[in-house]
Amino acid sequence: VLVRGIRAGSNEADFDVQGISILLGILTEFADGMCQIGSERPIDMRFQFIQINLNDAKRAASAAHAMRLQQRLFHASCATASKVAISKFDSSVYLPYEKLTSRIEIVKKRLNRPLTLSEKVLYSHLDDPQNQEVERGVSYLRLRPDRVAMQDATAQMAMLQFISSGLKRVAVPSTIHCDHLIEAQIGGTQDLKRAKDINAEVYKFLSTAGAKYGVGFWKPGSGIIHQIILENYAFPGLLMIGTDSHTPNGGGLGCLCIGVGGADAVDVMADIPWELKCPNVIGVHLTGKISGWTSPKDVILKVADILTVKGGTGAIIEYHGKGVDSISCTGMATICNMGAEIGATTSIFPFNNRMADYLKSTGRAGIATEATKFHS
Repeated sequence: VLVRGIRAGSNEADFDVQGISILLGILTEFADGMCQIGSERPIDMRFQFIQINLNDAKRAASAAHAMRLQQRLFHASCATASKVAISKFDSSVYLPYEKLTSRIEIVKKRLNRPLTLSEKVLYSHLDDPQNQEVERGVSYLRLRPDRVAMQDATAQMAMLQFISSGLKRVAVPSTIHCDHLIEAQIGGTQDLKRAKDINAEVYKFLSTAGAKYGVGFWKPGSGIIHQIILENYAFPGLLMIGTDSHTPNGGGLGCLCIGVGGADAVDVMADIPWELKCPNVIGVHLTGKISGWTSPKDVILKVADILTVKGGTGAIIEYHGKGVDSISCTGMATICNMGAEIGATTSIFPFNNRMADYLKSTGRAGIATEATKFHS
């Protein structure tokens, strides 16, 4: 198995990598022997896949779990002339593409340079795009996320804090997912029953509090939080925070989904701008196709091998290139999910036909149409 590592200004070097049938070209910028992760141009890693015989991606089935939702009052960032709902559970909240597009233009004009995909998504959610200081790795951005997702362990304190705020409704679409308190010991049915018995008081509090304050509630057994998000709530251009380390899974649908603590979730639900240190950008350029016996997981394992467990700290990993089209939407989600293993703030893939197909397969054809229209 041959992998070729190419560094700018150096000779080509060959070395073996066990278990991956890919041709890898790595092109990075170096200054005084050090990667300039904080530079205006992102690090660019070029991957080339060979020997392809990729099976068609399995289409995810729409989740049919009941949810309890009440009428909500949402922040103006969700307002737009488009009349396509952001999810089948949020029929009165529409895709914000027109507003996000106008904000991107404001920031591009101010910075006087092109923006990467992750920058477009991030900066289009600035609370004050006209005046916000934007410097990678230095400035703190005040952002307006589109959505909040909480797992049952952290949602308890978050909801208690929100209740103490005295507000009547959450400011943005929010959901609670009961999955973390279910311990795997014997088998699905028995473990679920045991969790319901042990955590009955917790589940009752979360469901009733969610009903009162307009937070969607996914009961125990509904599924894993990051998978529910991908199948029901994620859409290209979304900025979401979630109280779970696997929140970046949503990057497989062109979202910036970032894992946070409960206090951050409370801020956003209470209509307070969320602060994030302006992340650096690491670009990963994929070319060619994945071979028939490799998987998307091999991609992130190789990236982790290069960057190490701390190499992505303070950065967004942004995948791009023609090789992206050979990866299924769920495969892209897997790669983004595991970005947490290298310390990345989050990861993202660009919108493409694989994502459009996934949206259609999960009952969101309208979103696919709008995303295609605004895709650039």
